[in-house]
Amino acid sequence: MRNRTAPRHAAPGRGRRRAGLAALVGVLLLTFAAGTGRGSTDAEDDRAAPSAARDPLPFDLPSTERLRASDRLVFAHYFTPYPLSLDNRPADEDYYARNYLTADGEDGKHAEYGGLLRDRPLPVAPEGGDWRSAHHRQEVRTAVAAGIDGFSVDLLSLEGPHWERVRTLTRAAQEVDPGFRVMLMPDMKSLDAGPAALARALAELGASPNAHRLDDGRLVVSPFKAEEKAPGWWRQVLDILRTRHDTRTAFVPVLLDLTSHAEAFAPLSHGFSAWGSRSHTTLGHYSEHAELARRHGKLWMQPVAVQDARPSQGVYDEAGNTATLRGSWHHAIEDGADWVQLTTWNDYSESTQFAPSLHNGHTYLDLSSYYLTRFKTGSWPRVVRDTVYLTHRVQPHAAPAGLPRPMRLRPGSAPARDTVEVLTFLTAPGAVDVTVGDLHERYTVRGGVRAELLPLRPGRTTAEVTRGRATVAEAATRFAVSAAPRVQDLQYYGVTGGRPADRP
Repeated sequence: MRNRTAPRHAAPGRGRRRAGLAALVGVLLLTFAAGTGRGSTDAEDDRAAPSAARDPLPFDLPSTERLRASDRLVFAHYFTPYPLSLDNRPADEDYYARNYLTADGEDGKHAEYGGLLRDRPLPVAPEGGDWRSAHHRQEVRTAVAAGIDGFSVDLLSLEGPHWERVRTLTRAAQEVDPGFRVMLMPDMKSLDAGPAALARALAELGASPNAHRLDDGRLVVSPFKAEEKAPGWWRQVLDILRTRHDTRTAFVPVLLDLTSHAEAFAPLSHGFSAWGSRSHTTLGHYSEHAELARRHGKLWMQPVAVQDARPSQGVYDEAGNTATLRGSWHHAIEDGADWVQLTTWNDYSESTQFAPSLHNGHTYLDLSSYYLTRFKTGSWPRVVRDTVYLTHRVQPHAAPAGLPRPMRLRPGSAPARDTVEVLTFLTAPGAVDVTVGDLHERYTVRGGVRAELLPLRPGRTTAEVTRGRATVAEAATRFAVSAAPRVQDLQYYGVTGGRPADRP
């Protein structure tokens, strides 16, 4: 289980630009706007004829109505410091480009580690009118389209910009989709409020029709790092909500150390959750956590993650390309989780984002929709469109000399590796031709979902799937691998061949 540090960025300030990065972001903005180990198997072989009309997913996502008919819920953890835009300026000159993605941004405060972020939300054009609300509505629509039931919104403060973003996001959810839930998640690493103040804030947000409630009407309160406060302190919060604000609650704490605190928190909890692991070899404890929750008679909310790389903290986990994503979803499915929390929707400072981003496009969100469908419906969706996903880092994990402070592998993580993963969703067997820099390999795979690993090489990666003489799927990375990077970037980049906007 991992800790996290919540950035306390409030409002954009002033900073200097880096012309090269700004130009790159501008080019990619136009591009996106134009298109707005061997043999591993994730499901039984699926075979069907491809549909005539190209859909971005390799399968048909069930309707929102069908997905919401399930009592299994999927939330995405929303982190308020990183909305689609911080200042409504063009992407090549906005706050992300000027200050977060550059080593000299924010007056050089992030120079030691080469910049605060390595990725950003997909660029959006400036909006007229209430652009903040428009952007939040867009994010809600994106989540709904992926099959997600709601946002678990991180409450960093009870006033100021982060508080206002939560309120705006809650109103946007109500305007876009009355069925989209907003689960309240006080962040106990950042909040400094007494029981009465927190209860008052939760009651205000809980009055929204979109606030996540159980079928019996209880408001769900799910604090991050709940063990920061003793169970007795939380009992005060819940009692004040009930007696002063006429609000009954269901307490579902997210505990960084579930095993040590489950016994103490059980009497006041409706369910349990944990923040979870980010390395593909450290997921086995999820089964133990699910069993622990069942033993106490509690609901279990399973964390599902892509990866974790934190330049500002100088640490990262070895995610194993998409192995952590696929493995954590498999645990949620096989261990019978009641709810899932995607950790996170948009925490770019920790590289944990599922949301469509500059460097990943829709890769991780699209893949999550596949497992989400199985989780909520009980059946694997049929692969009906041949699709290829590519993931890799843009540099070897070992930092060359001369870079800003190198990142270290977190203790307990899987060993670092330098690999390209070719993840194929095929309707029938096919031949796969992959080029990774100067390396070329050809292999055949059966239908269904298969992952193939190749060594990372400098240059670009392409993959083409053929059946007979016809090319049925292809993908190419937008970002080349460099053996001499200017800054250390240990997140995995992703690209899907199913979306033209995600291609070069």
